[in-house]
Amino acid sequence: MQQHRRITGKILYTSRKPGREGQERGREDFVFTVHSDGKRSMRAICEIDEPAPTVLRDITYSLDENDMPMDCFVRLTIGDAFMGSGLFMIRDGYVECESYGPSIGRLSQKVKIEGAFDGFGTHPIAGDAYITKKMDRSRGPHTRSFRTFLPSPDHRGATPPMVSEVNIHLAYVGEETVTVKAGTFDCFHYKFTDPDGGMATTNGGHPDYDVWVTADDDAVFVQGGVGGYMQTWYELVEFERS
Repeated sequence: MQQHRRITGKILYTSRKPGREGQERGREDFVFTVHSDGKRSMRAICEIDEPAPTVLRDITYSLDENDMPMDCFVRLTIGDAFMGSGLFMIRDGYVECESYGPSIGRLSQKVKIEGAFDGFGTHPIAGDAYITKKMDRSRGPHTRSFRTFLPSPDHRGATPPMVSEVNIHLAYVGEETVTVKAGTFDCFHYKFTDPDGGMATTNGGHPDYDVWVTADDDAVFVQGGVGGYMQTWYELVEFERS
């Protein structure tokens, strides 16, 4: 018998743009493997159909028993064409990257981490939910700066994999009970904001992003939405723990 636990689910992406309300615009399948020593790995396949070009992202991401990143593999297909793949290793005070893509060739990076940081942003919605565990809810509702490294500062993660660093803000809003297609869950509500434009692209800083995650140690994504120019909604439609 296996000693690890498994958490599996599917998240549906829908639009809230005028004229497209409720229309499917993507989907995400994820699996968490939780080991007996507290370490865990997330595997996610993310598909974004709209807006063009389409995005297909494969992620394998592992964390240690303290929920700090260990390594992450990223493979990106944009507009059904290979954009790049990369392996990130976070250890000994550095973020290292070995990646390849048609526009960047072979890339090797070793970036020193100066000071404390909160985690590694992987871009799957399931990963966005899990990183909220770094908030200290004992302080009650509050907002603080949130420092992460990630493979792309683009809002959809649609650039060749390389080491980036962003500083955004994350707020703990409170507790709520939420019902979605996958069931009814006691949740913690959080809000990501980008007042300083840390995730700046041609569209400016990232629009406000609300997420509701299960009120337990697994921090599973339940629902969420992004405003601004994105106008998108995410919902957990399948879920199982074993």
